[in-house]
Amino acid sequence: MTASFHDGSLLQPPLAQDMIALDPAFGTRFMLFVDTEEEFDWNAPFSRVGHGVTALDGMARGQAYFAAAGVKPVYVTDYPVVDSDAAAAMMGQWLSDGAADIGAHLHPWVNPPHVEDVNAPNSYVGFLPEEVERAKLEALCALIEARFGQRPTVYRAGRYGVGPNSARLLEAAGFRLDSSVRSRFDYSHQHGPDFSGLPQNPYWAGPTRSLVELPLSTAFTGLLRGGGERLYRAAQTMGPLAGALSRARMLSRVPLTPEGVPAHEAIAAIDALIEEGVRVLNFSFHSPTLAPGHTPYVRNERDRTDFYDWWDKILNHLALRGVAAASLDQLLAAVPTRMEACQAA
Repeated sequence: MTASFHDGSLLQPPLAQDMIALDPAFGTRFMLFVDTEEEFDWNAPFSRVGHGVTALDGMARGQAYFAAAGVKPVYVTDYPVVDSDAAAAMMGQWLSDGAADIGAHLHPWVNPPHVEDVNAPNSYVGFLPEEVERAKLEALCALIEARFGQRPTVYRAGRYGVGPNSARLLEAAGFRLDSSVRSRFDYSHQHGPDFSGLPQNPYWAGPTRSLVELPLSTAFTGLLRGGGERLYRAAQTMGPLAGALSRARMLSRVPLTPEGVPAHEAIAAIDALIEEGVRVLNFSFHSPTLAPGHTPYVRNERDRTDFYDWWDKILNHLALRGVAAASLDQLLAAVPTRMEACQAA
């Protein structure tokens, strides 16, 4: 694919010259993005009503834990949370203290303007009409600016739902970084995006290539991990084979998240990604997981204890591997300007 036919879409593999060479002094680092969203029934159909923003004590406890560990989370935050006076006040204090960054996270079914039908296909904002995606994005940005005194510069679409127009709209809205691409996952069977074959390292996106894409991190682990995505996808078409390979520890796909991923698997994924040469290990989870009873991952107090035990193990292993936490500012400072990158190429 030539540059003249590549518009910087987040659904297309980047060109070779769009890969970002981070400052060598940055080393290999990790970041934490928290999908900060309302609580709702994950098993029910999407709805504009019936949600809450009540997990504030859990969020405060989580923030205290990560701050003590030297981690500065990026809370990509959706409309109902920003619209909550209590949540906005709490998060605004974290921002003022320099303990966290706040970005945008768009759930279209609860983000005005409410013009589309509420259903599974329309839960991916990037596949709505361009004017609707633009209007919803602007409504969210305007509310974040009103609450926190600054427009967001980092974005993650709810359900990773970027589409063909998203990069252009994000550039136009002033975003510097997107982290919606979940490399090695394909949601097309759910009406969503297909991120198969996309990189793990950051790259330039958007029509003017002024948007940094930082993909979520996912590793292949096991004795057959060298077969990578092609082998994994082939195994998925063979019924029980994929499960058998995973149980035998031959080939597993492991995202960097405490949600549904045992610590020993996440540690193996960290090691595999470092071996691949991935420079930024991108961890994530959903904010309602910080309080029991809102997600399948933390149903009770025992689960919450296990959640923090997971992080203790992961942070210890990252320290052993010499992988330190990076803030959003530190990452962006390690990205060369587009002009410098072009001159180097």
